[in-house]
Amino acid sequence: MAERPGAMSDAVAARMRLQSTRDTKPEVLIRRELHRRGLRYRIQYKILDSLNRRMDIAFPRERVAVDVRGCFWHDCPEHGSRPKSNQDWWSSKLEGNVQRDADSERRLAAAGWDVVVVWEHEDPVEAADRVERVVLSRRY
Repeated sequence: MAERPGAMSDAVAARMRLQSTRDTKPEVLIRRELHRRGLRYRIQYKILDSLNRRMDIAFPRERVAVDVRGCFWHDCPEHGSRPKSNQDWWSSKLEGNVQRDADSERRLAAAGWDVVVVWEHEDPVEAADRVERVVLSRRY
């Protein structure tokens, strides 16, 4: 078997493949709260054809995208942490995620979308309050 290029062990690679990329607990809690308030949305919505990325929650008519970010994977300023092994690889990986997030936000803003970022550590009710305010402010 070919050696991985400094990335990780086979065990770490296997754990990463099992990592959920959608329907995470924070996403589900926020969606449930938004739905309870009567707000209807799309999930895993591809907003821009030129951008091969999807938003966790989207309100297409109002042009509001909600990005629910995990503290580890998106390098949360409050709770982000870095593994002790393979520090160079992980730094590069996590910095790439942060750069991709910023690029997505810039492109969506240029296309007329509001992006609401919700961190996994946030209270789902408070996060839904923020999302609801933005959505209602953009209704015609």
